[in-house]
Amino acid sequence: MSVVGVDFGTLKTVIAVARNRGVDVITNEVSNRSTPSLVGFGTKSRYLGETAKTQEISNLKNTVNCLKRLAGRQFSDPDVQIEQQFVTAPLVDVNGQVGAEVNYLGNKEKFTATQLVAMYLSKIKQTAAAELKLPVSDICMSVPPWFTDVQRRALNDAAEIAGLKLLRLINDNTAAALGWGITKLDLPAPEEQPRRVAFVDIGHSNYTVSIVEFKKGELAVKATAWDRNFGGRDFDKALVDHLAKEFKGKYKVDIYTHGRAMARTIAAAEKTKKILSANQQAPVNIESLMNDVDASAVITRQEFEALIEPLLVRTAAPLEHALAQAKLTKEDIDVVEIIGGGSRVPALKERIQSFFGKPLSYTMNADEAVARGSAFSCAILSPVFRVRDFAVQDIVSYPIEFAWEKAPDIPDEDTSLTVFNKGNVLPSTKILTFYRKQPFDLEARYAKPEELPGKTNPWIGRFSVKGVKADGGDDFMICKLKARVNIHGILNVENGYYVEDQEVEEEVKEEDGEKKDPDAMETDKEEKKTRKVKKQVRKGDLPIVSGTASLEESAKASLTEKESSMVMEDKLVADTEEKKNELEAYIYDLRAKLDDQYDQFASEEEKTTIKAKLEASEDWLYDEGEDASKESTSPRWTRSAPWPVPSSSATSRRSRPTESPSRSVWMPRRPPRRPRRMPAKPPRATRRTQR
Repeated sequence: MSVVGVDFGTLKTVIAVARNRGVDVITNEVSNRSTPSLVGFGTKSRYLGETAKTQEISNLKNTVNCLKRLAGRQFSDPDVQIEQQFVTAPLVDVNGQVGAEVNYLGNKEKFTATQLVAMYLSKIKQTAAAELKLPVSDICMSVPPWFTDVQRRALNDAAEIAGLKLLRLINDNTAAALGWGITKLDLPAPEEQPRRVAFVDIGHSNYTVSIVEFKKGELAVKATAWDRNFGGRDFDKALVDHLAKEFKGKYKVDIYTHGRAMARTIAAAEKTKKILSANQQAPVNIESLMNDVDASAVITRQEFEALIEPLLVRTAAPLEHALAQAKLTKEDIDVVEIIGGGSRVPALKERIQSFFGKPLSYTMNADEAVARGSAFSCAILSPVFRVRDFAVQDIVSYPIEFAWEKAPDIPDEDTSLTVFNKGNVLPSTKILTFYRKQPFDLEARYAKPEELPGKTNPWIGRFSVKGVKADGGDDFMICKLKARVNIHGILNVENGYYVEDQEVEEEVKEEDGEKKDPDAMETDKEEKKTRKVKKQVRKGDLPIVSGTASLEESAKASLTEKESSMVMEDKLVADTEEKKNELEAYIYDLRAKLDDQYDQFASEEEKTTIKAKLEASEDWLYDEGEDASKESTSPRWTRSAPWPVPSSSATSRRSRPTESPSRSVWMPRRPPRRPRRMPAKPPRATRRTQR
């Protein structure tokens, strides 16, 4: 059983695995420690991860990025329009949800964001399985803390479609905090003052801050704040806008009207940003930008910092909100740990350090900290690993309330209640009590919609309680409902039951102040005092029908089947291309060997025949073979194989070639081994000669 942690990022994804010797970050098929978060579509198959990256420039309209930020979003959400600035494929409305329209297998197809995420997770699953040499099923995946219930459900559905079981959806900063704390041996004891650490994560698209308290064997998140549209891509965009203006004046070209020119400029801007993190200036050179124009420019760090100043002024707000929510001051923070790929901008680090008034800590790998923490979380939850006891206490990001219709017989009843406040411990369970005579419904929603990302619908779910009935005309059934925000941060009403008030006798305990008579004999002992009290006794269960944003089982099964068929199609195409590559390599290899090491084993006529077969196979490979199937490629091995045996008139220095039934390679027969000539032994000396 594998124990895998996945940091599913906007730009790239990092996979970590827990092993006996610790946590390792695994590499993909091209030996990179991260995989681009891209899904592309072509006329034959899909392109996922690294292959999508190599095809991105030439396949912009059919390549989808920012997958995580699209999951669970409605097409009408204003944030979707923000994402369209960074997504090259056209975003469309798919039954109210956001999706992408692409050209797949020669047809126009629309895929929802959930399907796109499932496709990418299938690739992550394959990458992990190839490295581990084991099937991968259980994972722990990170998400931004500002994700809503709908977004978390979408990721959970996508994982199921991809054949994965999510053991936990863990907040990014919480995962990093777990990776930081579980290895520390000097944490304060439970009775001592906790060590307070501020984790500042600046990623490709969002910026989050968490205040975490550590004690020996546990961590508790006290506050989390964020700016969901502040990250490395926004710094890149500032550079792109500057370069676009400069190129328009210098070369009379408008990159905004040319998709590939825009993509090349974005790639150059990202590279320039990285160079300026360590240097005072950076050259920008883009070959064949557009209209056969080679563009160049020079950006200094001072110019770059001036361009991103509107972003830098937003640095302090999340830090202030996190401290206010935790009811702490800057002086109360012991360590400020910086993570995330966007945190390498010097001006940004200076702003954060200036805010706290203390040096920043860089003890964690900025790109891999979240993945490692996710792997630790997966190991803690997995039964096959024994990990040091370490409790993780997260918090609810948004207040959640329940609303219901007023009961006709209870005129003064409230119709709503905030059950889970912001900052409530996660996971958490609350019991709701209702007095009803008949079945009823209640609705869960976010109490403060203005805090949600974009214009997200605050609705979470509707829960219908069945089986409610009163025995008498004036009697009510006391209904108890168990509402729980689970380990993923997803709300459910897990079960319901009804109780009855019953009188039971219980023993009256003696108060501490009462004194016993030391001279009393056993016969003087009074009988134990009891009293009758009313208690609620559980009598039976109440069925609950839930209506949430999760996919229905039938829809999920259909999408799972479709994903499986696409995976098989991709595998068939990959196997076919591998066969063609093998055939091509075989043709070139054998053609070279015929005039080299096989030259002495075949006559000129035989070599001419074999070369003709090889040339025919090569012509087929580059013509008809371009669109050939795996089944039609395999027979080409037989047609190309030089099975003819040289004639018996071959000179004595030639040896007959042998044919191997298991391989399509003509190898010469090894010449017979000559008997080894041993040196003559000297005559054995006699005693007389020795004398």
